Amino acid sequence: MSVMAVRSVRTVTANMLLSVFFLSGALADCDKNLALLITAPKEMEALTGSCLQIPCNFRVIKSEEEFSSARTTFGVWIKNEPQFSNPDNVIFNSSRNDNIYPMNLIGDLSQKNCTTLFSSLITSYTDKYYFRIENWPFVATASCDPLQITVLDSPPSPRIEISGDLKEKESVSISCSAFTPCPHSPPKLTWNLQQDPHIMTVEKKDRTFTTKIQKNITLSDEHDGSIITCSARYPVNEGKDVKTAEERTTLNVSYAPKNTSASISPPGLVSAGSRVNLTCSSRANPPVSRFTWLKISKDGPVTVSEGDFYSFNVTDGGVYHCVATNDLGNQTSSEIHLTIKDPPRDTSVVISPTDPVSVGSLVNLTCSCRGNPPIDTFVCFMINDGRLAMIKVDEQIHGFKVSSSDRGRLYYCGCRNELDIQLSTGRQLVFEGDQRVGAQVIVKILGIVMLVSTLVIFECWFRSRRSIKPQKRAVEADYVNSVVELRPS
Repeated sequence: MSVMAVRSVRTVTANMLLSVFFLSGALADCDKNLALLITAPKEMEALTGSCLQIPCNFRVIKSEEEFSSARTTFGVWIKNEPQFSNPDNVIFNSSRNDNIYPMNLIGDLSQKNCTTLFSSLITSYTDKYYFRIENWPFVATASCDPLQITVLDSPPSPRIEISGDLKEKESVSISCSAFTPCPHSPPKLTWNLQQDPHIMTVEKKDRTFTTKIQKNITLSDEHDGSIITCSARYPVNEGKDVKTAEERTTLNVSYAPKNTSASISPPGLVSAGSRVNLTCSSRANPPVSRFTWLKISKDGPVTVSEGDFYSFNVTDGGVYHCVATNDLGNQTSSEIHLTIKDPPRDTSVVISPTDPVSVGSLVNLTCSCRGNPPIDTFVCFMINDGRLAMIKVDEQIHGFKVSSSDRGRLYYCGCRNELDIQLSTGRQLVFEGDQRVGAQVIVKILGIVMLVSTLVIFECWFRSRRSIKPQKRAVEADYVNSVVELRPS
């Protein structure tokens, strides 16, 4: 095949492709003598009282007299139908000054730019529009490229977009954009995010415009459920009035469990054998899929139950916590200390300094005991010759100077909490030079009888002092058989 033949085939192929590209489909219903095409949006919206900038370029397809940029060129807009013969439809001609519609060609027609500014729009301007070129002797109408213009009385809502993964610790870009039919008078955008002082009016690929405001934020769980509100205020009627549109969107941010906490019911100290309920709560998105209860042991945490609610009968104390888990992670609650009630025990009188003592020396008697809840009342008393004498009430320590009359006296103390009371065994001061009689306390029979009676009377007083109903209890021999250290004189 010769070079000329190849070129001929290529030319024919190119012409066929051009015919398919420009004349197929929609062109089937157009003028078969089509000579002009324009590149412009098929549909555009505008706002009453504002303007509309129509991006437009044209292309000459065929004509006996080709278009020449050296000649004066005029642009014409026709509404409703492409026929130029109907003068009522010719609403703008750049060769005239008395046009029906307030339009102005701002593009350079010699460069085939037919961009037009349509001003002071009203709803009755909603129609289909055709563009025509007059470049005498070349004239043509783009009858296959109508532009549908819709004039709105109220602006459409702005558009809020979020790019990025809506998870905690992720950085996302949030933007609000509003359609801008009139870039000479763009809307003012505001939102409830920290205001960005720079509002951008951006030209899109189709040469229409949008006004945009944008902000980058790093998400946290606190953003979940937040409502973003964006408002667009359009100046109309040469800035005398404004029309406002608003859009809202709610952030749905995913995050691992937060504020995980454990609670116990009933609160406070519990009695052995009673039933307690442990409850675990947490907030998360997506919701918590698993709650796990663990008890601290000497070998570490041990799983004791699953679920947000754990109920059991108390056998001993312990430390518990729960763990809340979802697809994004887990969180452990603070510890719950389960403590069993403990009445006073190990009550004793502690003498300091330790025996022996001398007349004139200073001595402290301390009432020592343990209990849970803590001891709330201490009583210190003594028995001398079978007679009870109160020394101190509500004080744990009693200090005094030793006298010779203190020889042979027995000192006792009592401890009380809300559960019970306990009395100590007796202690006796050992003076310097005294000889110990032995490990047992020598007490006369009459003294024993008097002591038992005295302790019973004291215990009843001790209980009634805090408005506790007296209960019958056997007086154990431990109250009598007190360990007293004696030295024979």
